[in-house]
Formats: sequence, structure tokens, C-alpha cells
Amino acid sequence: MKTKHIISGLKSRSEQPDTGLPRIDFASRRLNRRMSTSALLNLLRRGAPRFFELAEVVGRWVWIQFECEPAVETRRQLAQLGFHWNATRQAWQHPCGVYRDAGVMFDPRRKFGSYFAADMMLP
Repeated sequence: MKTKHIISGLKSRSEQPDTGLPRIDFASRRLNRRMSTSALLNLLRRGAPRFFELAEVVGRWVWIQFECEPAVETRRQLAQLGFHWNATRQAWQHPCGVYRDAGVMFDPRRKFGSYFAADMMLP
């Protein structure tokens, strides 16, 4: 049986037009995903204060949630920092060097606890 190929008009990533936004440096992204929780929070506090204000520490991971879909540039910055999108939890998540083979079916907040990093800062 032959497979039908549907022509969608979409181009491969290399053929898509340049948006003018900086490309993600994947080598740097891989290193960023290994950062400890405290190192990531320090980086966010110094370099991305709007992300730091939204950063929720869940166990040793850092989650960031937005009320509505963030702009392309914001998503690109999060990806460069090592975050990935979790559609189930509707959150950008950073593993802080802690990886699992498979997703968990429970709410990690209940098992590991959570807090907002900005709430823990001294005035």
C-alpha cells in the first residue's frame, strides 16, 4: 500500500523565512537545563526579573505560568534559558538538572511542595 503525501504548503525550518529574532543556541540551552534551582533563580532575578516574579519552585524544578499565551520572543527567551512547555500543566518548566524518564500522573506540588521565589526574597 502506498502512502499518500499531502502537500500542506509548510516549509522545513531551514526554508522558513527569518523572523529577525535571534536563534536558540541549543548547546547553551542544554547547559542551562543542568543549572541548579538556586543558580537559575539567581540568573532570573538578575537577567529576567519579569520571569523571576512568576517563578514557582516546585520541588527542585521551576515553573512559570502566564495568564495568556506569551509572545514569540518571550517563548524563545524561556527556551534559551532551558525551559520547556508542558501542555498538561500549562506551564513552562525548567528541570534544574533533575530529569525523569516519564511524566508523573500526580500533581508534583502536593508531593514536593511549592513556593514563589519572589515571595522568599527579603525586601
